[in-house]
Amino acid sequence: MISIIVFGPLLAAIIAGLGNRAIGNVPAKVITTGALFLSCVLSWPIFLSFLGGGAEPHVEQVFTWIRSGTFDAGWELRVDALTATMLVVVTTVSALVHLYSWGYMDEDPDQPRFFAYLSLFTFAMLMLVTANNLIQLFFGWEGVGLASYLLIGFWFKKPSANAAAIKAFVVNRVGDLGFMMGIFGVYLVFDTIDIPTILEAAPAMAGSTIGFLGGRFETMTVLCLLLFIGAMGKSAQLGLHTWLPDAMEGPTPVSALIHAATMVTAGVFMVCRLSPLFETSAVAMAVVTIVGAATCFFAATIGTCQTDIKRVIAYSTCSQLGYMFFAAGVGAYGAAMFHLLTHAFFKALLFLGAGSVIHAMHHEQDMRYYGGLRKQIPITFWTMMAGTLAITGVGIPFTEIGFAGFFSKDAILESAYAAGGNGTMAFYLGVFAALLTSFYSWRLMFLTFWGKPRWEQSEHIQHAVHDAHGHGHDDHHAHAAHGHEGHGDGTAGYHPHESGWVMLIPLIALSIGAVASGYAFYHSFVGPEEGAHFWAASTLFFNEHLMEAAHHVPAWVKLSPAIAMLLGLGIAWMAYMRHTDWPARFTAQFYLLYDFLLNKWYVDELYDRIFVRPAFWFGRLFWKGGDEGTIDRFGPDGAAVAVNAGGRVTRALQSGYLYSYALVMLIGLAAAATWAIMPK
Repeated sequence: MISIIVFGPLLAAIIAGLGNRAIGNVPAKVITTGALFLSCVLSWPIFLSFLGGGAEPHVEQVFTWIRSGTFDAGWELRVDALTATMLVVVTTVSALVHLYSWGYMDEDPDQPRFFAYLSLFTFAMLMLVTANNLIQLFFGWEGVGLASYLLIGFWFKKPSANAAAIKAFVVNRVGDLGFMMGIFGVYLVFDTIDIPTILEAAPAMAGSTIGFLGGRFETMTVLCLLLFIGAMGKSAQLGLHTWLPDAMEGPTPVSALIHAATMVTAGVFMVCRLSPLFETSAVAMAVVTIVGAATCFFAATIGTCQTDIKRVIAYSTCSQLGYMFFAAGVGAYGAAMFHLLTHAFFKALLFLGAGSVIHAMHHEQDMRYYGGLRKQIPITFWTMMAGTLAITGVGIPFTEIGFAGFFSKDAILESAYAAGGNGTMAFYLGVFAALLTSFYSWRLMFLTFWGKPRWEQSEHIQHAVHDAHGHGHDDHHAHAAHGHEGHGDGTAGYHPHESGWVMLIPLIALSIGAVASGYAFYHSFVGPEEGAHFWAASTLFFNEHLMEAAHHVPAWVKLSPAIAMLLGLGIAWMAYMRHTDWPARFTAQFYLLYDFLLNKWYVDELYDRIFVRPAFWFGRLFWKGGDEGTIDRFGPDGAAVAVNAGGRVTRALQSGYLYSYALVMLIGLAAAATWAIMPK
């Protein structure tokens, strides 16, 4: 069964990719989507069997991959509680994204290629989560990086998409360098890459030292930090986060699949999979906590000022990943995985809902040109409302009534407070980030679905109306106008229409997860007894004492996220519903702060000056001065010049006249005679 789950999407990707237009759009979509729904249907029983406590971890041997001396890397599929959790996340979201893409990409000429890329990505992610050794984990790790590059740059005729794809690839290579060094170090220390063997031997290495960069450092700290650098790149943590917002240049289904629910959670999964390793280093745990908490706060502040609907959700993803990491940093791995699960549902829902809005608004992504859409696209509105209630953590404290984020985010914050130390700092930053999350989430909803329509200010809508009256439009991936009664060149008669059912069904299905997944899995993931029983069937380290303490934190700790959520909602309502002049007045009064946040803390500009420009300068130096000016000049180009010059001389001597040749012969004869009679 596990082989079908993993290799089914690969087979579908091969058929759709190689067949491409020869097999046509519909067969390619049917094959890839069918394979993903089959994987999804087979994954849920595996997950539920672990949830019910009736399953045991097992490893399925596929074949021997690499064997050289003591190095043995088998291709094995590990199935345990942690894998089962990731299987349902990956296959469920991917299957629904495949179905959603039937409608969203309906007019794209390269649909077989798109669906092949989606399925290829899913296969790589499934290889990652079923890996039983670090080499196979790295194979899946790089596979999702490749698929991400292909999908972000899918519209390769669009320069911004190409630039975003390259940026994602390069930034992830920085993280992957650390990840590779970590794997090398683990093999050097443990003489194996088998994950269970490494985790079993890790406690014995605590306190030992290793030579690194000319000094002696604690072995486990070095290894864990190197591995965590890889997680920072893949999961867009502070410092290596810059690729994630730009990745929104890809099609919206790509954003939902890769940058909300699956690929960006690979780093969290890796830390949880290797949690017994991280538990041996207090320094590494502190770094994970601090980086996660800083990312959580940092990304939330930027999300408050963005106007592109997809970028708001992208920075929200970055912030929510920060929650997961600082949960892992304080030892609450079960809470981190719980939030990973619930986040997959409500964040994929928000991205696909945003795609439905963009589809209705003729690819307009600026929320300032929306307004009043709740009556025009009601199903999209109610599903996005479910996602917003989930991400903001709406629920009744001290009860088990609430949306998904209420259970998982609160579990993280309570665990951080109970852990103390760095966890206390993470708790306060997390609560403030919860306030900001509530503000920018409700700001998105108010700007999009309430207020007066502001469509006439949008160039995209103007183009839509022009197209409806027979004017040309060269946007190769735009959709036709969704209804029109336009007059002249105005847009007053433009009426956004709801998306088709092929796009709405995934939204409704994800809404169920956003509403119910928190309540359904709360006890199994973070309950002191139930969680210990569930996670015992995996490599994840479950701290029963921490989870017990998290359930008995002071009342004000449990109330803090709810108060933060209400404050964020209240501020957003006052600013965007009651006193709509407040945002302009605020930005005029605090323009320095606003520009700082609008420009994303100027991190991209800083990197441009520190890394990008010097890299280009050195590149031009070695290209113009080194390659062309030295190597080519004195190498192949110099030799070619010398040959050409010699050719011109000899060509001048070959005149074709007999007397010229006779003269040359006489000169040669005279020279030979002179040399012969000269005294020796």
